[in-house]
Amino acid sequence: MEDQKQMSFTFEIDNFSEKEGLILSPQFSSGGCKWIVQVYPKGDRVEDHLSLFLTVANPESLRLGWKRSASFSFVLLNQSGKEIDTTCEWPCSLFCAQVSGWGFAKAVPLKKLQEKGFLEKNKLIVKVQVKVAEVVDEAQVTGKEMLDVRGFQVLYSQAVPVSWIFEEHPDIAVNFKPKSQLMKATYMNILLGLIDTLNKPPHSLSETELSNGQNELIDLTEVGFKLDWLKTKLDDVSLERKKTNADGSRVKELEEQVKNLNLELDTEKAKSATSAAKVMSLEQTVSDLRAELSKEKAKFKDVFEGVLHSWEVLNYSDLSIQKTE
Repeated sequence: MEDQKQMSFTFEIDNFSEKEGLILSPQFSSGGCKWIVQVYPKGDRVEDHLSLFLTVANPESLRLGWKRSASFSFVLLNQSGKEIDTTCEWPCSLFCAQVSGWGFAKAVPLKKLQEKGFLEKNKLIVKVQVKVAEVVDEAQVTGKEMLDVRGFQVLYSQAVPVSWIFEEHPDIAVNFKPKSQLMKATYMNILLGLIDTLNKPPHSLSETELSNGQNELIDLTEVGFKLDWLKTKLDDVSLERKKTNADGSRVKELEEQVKNLNLELDTEKAKSATSAAKVMSLEQTVSDLRAELSKEKAKFKDVFEGVLHSWEVLNYSDLSIQKTE
């Protein structure tokens, strides 16, 4: 079923300059489903732009297989109904359970909205124009089906990351050269793989992975992808890996020094323990000898004093008389 008729919906935001967080429009219908507009007065993931998104209302209620293909654009007006800015038309894109919204993170510079006299009575009027090209309410899903995301046929499991790429970098494929869906899918898979690689911790990447990444980036650029942002990411990751490896080498060097010093310390402790044991043994021997010496001295003293006493009590006059006779 197709509905090529374009419809528009308009809503007003009072006291716009005072708004900070997300603003949701009332729901409106087009292509047999409900939609809402999301307005970020201070930007979504950007700080200097107004952000505008078209989103399926109540996306959590969508069944797998449900989808809408639609293109849209936004027009901003002041209170008098004068058009003050407009976005380009967002190309026909897939809305489904996995990807429920698309839009412009950098719709209008905030400086422009803040210029004196730009908004009348601080009121902003937002008009969205929607054209639904395809309507599918229910379909069997095995996970192997291909979805069309900005002209690229991708698996259901790839719908979210591919949608993120186009949301963050809307002009990434404006100069893409290959026309066949097979080639487009092949290069998109290479791009997704490279992004996954560069999202890993730098220290976990090998030189081979980074070298392959450089070659893949060259191939992707040559077929028309605009990837300045990814080149910057690759350069940063390569630099961080070198720094990490340099720091890691220093850590290994210090660990080796600590290990060697610990071995030397253990050896010295063993020597010290042996020396201490010898000293204690010698001290005990000396102590034992001193004790024995004291005992021997005591014995000798007793004997010596006994001899002296014996000599003192002998009667030498009697011996002399007997000898004379």
